[in-house]
Amino acid sequence: MFRRSRGGLEVLLVHPGGPFFAHKDEGAWSIPKGEAAAGEELLDRAQMEFEEEVGTPARGPWIPLGTIRQKGGKLVHGWACEGDLPPAFQHKSNTFEMEWPPHSGRRQSFPEVDQAEFFPLEMARRKIKLTQAPFLDRLIDAA
Repeated sequence: MFRRSRGGLEVLLVHPGGPFFAHKDEGAWSIPKGEAAAGEELLDRAQMEFEEEVGTPARGPWIPLGTIRQKGGKLVHGWACEGDLPPAFQHKSNTFEMEWPPHSGRRQSFPEVDQAEFFPLEMARRKIKLTQAPFLDRLIDAA
């Protein structure tokens, strides 16, 4: 999701939840994303993941931003839509469970995404995972 402000474009990024990202900021943020099942429409999955990770739906029209490959090899397909978060927005994400602390035998629940925030493009470039930065360039070209 992106919006236009007096300073130019701002993009919505999400910060991963859980203990591994608790103290990471620059280079840790991402576009809302998830994994599609075999045969699933990628744009449909992207819309569902946005709503699950941000807590509100995103509406098109959709701008295709192509595909990038992350460091671990995962392919990420991106789309953009112009929009804004509802007034009095309260971020709400789905959760995941993991053993924490490691080897403790205790399982804890964490939000998949612990923050969702708009950033001006210059700041978004510092916040977003390096391998996802091409999405920002493609958005500038398309918007």
